[in-house]
Amino acid sequence: MANLYRMLPSVDALLGDLLAEARYRSLPRAFIRDLVNDFMALCREEIKSGVITHETELEQPIFRKKLEAYLKTHTRPHFRRVINATGVVIHTNLGRSILNTRAAEAVQQACLHYSNLEFSLDTGKRGSRYSHVEDLLCRITGAEAGLVVNNNASAVLIILDTLAKGKEVVVSRGQLVEIGGSFRIPDVMAKSGAYLREVGATNRTHVRDYEGAINEQTGALLKVHTSNYRIIGFHKEVSLGELAGMGARHNIPVIEDMGSGNFFDFPAHGYHFMPEPTVQQVVRDGVSVVSFSGDKLLGGPQSGIIVGKKQYIDRIKKNPLNRAIRIDKMTLAALESTLRLYLDPEVAMREVPTLRMITAKSQDLKKAALRLKNKIQKNVRSELELSIFPAQSRVGGGAFPEQDLPTFVVGINSPELTCQELKDRLLSTDPPVIGRIENDLFCLDPRTMDNPEFALVCRALDQALETQS
Repeated sequence: MANLYRMLPSVDALLGDLLAEARYRSLPRAFIRDLVNDFMALCREEIKSGVITHETELEQPIFRKKLEAYLKTHTRPHFRRVINATGVVIHTNLGRSILNTRAAEAVQQACLHYSNLEFSLDTGKRGSRYSHVEDLLCRITGAEAGLVVNNNASAVLIILDTLAKGKEVVVSRGQLVEIGGSFRIPDVMAKSGAYLREVGATNRTHVRDYEGAINEQTGALLKVHTSNYRIIGFHKEVSLGELAGMGARHNIPVIEDMGSGNFFDFPAHGYHFMPEPTVQQVVRDGVSVVSFSGDKLLGGPQSGIIVGKKQYIDRIKKNPLNRAIRIDKMTLAALESTLRLYLDPEVAMREVPTLRMITAKSQDLKKAALRLKNKIQKNVRSELELSIFPAQSRVGGGAFPEQDLPTFVVGINSPELTCQELKDRLLSTDPPVIGRIENDLFCLDPRTMDNPEFALVCRALDQALETQS
């Protein structure tokens, strides 16, 4: 054991060798020194515990390879790119929607240069950050006014805080939803200072239920779009048009929380999915204010978009809470670029990755699966059993919860690893590959991948299979 300890090089010697290389010289010296110290402490612990038992394990080539593997693991960003091979298009845990190329370029420009974020180029004086997207939102949706905050939960919060603080908000019991992360509508309402007034039953709510609840303390009527679940069977709910008419008669604002939001009329373009209203339809129904996410079906950056009647939007803009939840310049840049694509729905379907993936045709996905299978066969060194079979993708993000998207996946069986072991190994590759297990196979769904990622999948498979014990 004493000989093993003596074979360990000094920290200064290792540090000198490492900093001679450009890839390490670009990192802070103190950071590299700390990592080397940590690595040496690990080696000493392995000697003490009997993990390292022979001098050959500490010879230069082997020791250096082990050190570099340690440094590679600990110097790469904790927040980094992954390959989504799950087939879930709007994958909340993997960052929801990805941006189109123009939006990504706009974000880069916003980061690298000064901008007219709150500066009017017409007057040379202070301007409004909402001016960059408000006209686009109104033109696309038909609303009178709009603004954007940092997510849809914030949007619901500020709407209720502005329009119904200290008053009752009438909601159907069937719409008191909980979404991911234990986010519940009643909790947000309580935080806003509004009081929940439940009406109807879980499965059936009538106009008379709302009418019977309206009194001098009523601040708003709220409809929550149940985007992440469906009630079927003996079921009835009051339409948004009926709610809007009721609100107009009683001079009470009608609010809709759309959740996922949607600008694209799928049925009009031949895609007969489960019913999912568009924002344009909701505005036409006469809603006072509607809110929705920017990074779900819209396919833009994380944001909470609020559109509706000017008299209410102007009040929301003046709420001091608005400053706490406003969006930054990067979000604005990405959102403006994304919204511009929706000025022509055909362009949006082609250019917005979320729409393109959702509307991908089954026969095209079968061809993509075949290309991926062939690439793996040619480029992965280990022997793998590969197959292609039909399966189902999902939209994700709480949108179209019962809608299956026909796809074809590549199934992988390794003689040395179980499908769960392969799945776990691929979480540690560079980049990590996130797939799913189906039919006792590890599966890759090409719906949520693009062709350049196929080569990265091959490299990741090699890395995962090389680490077999």
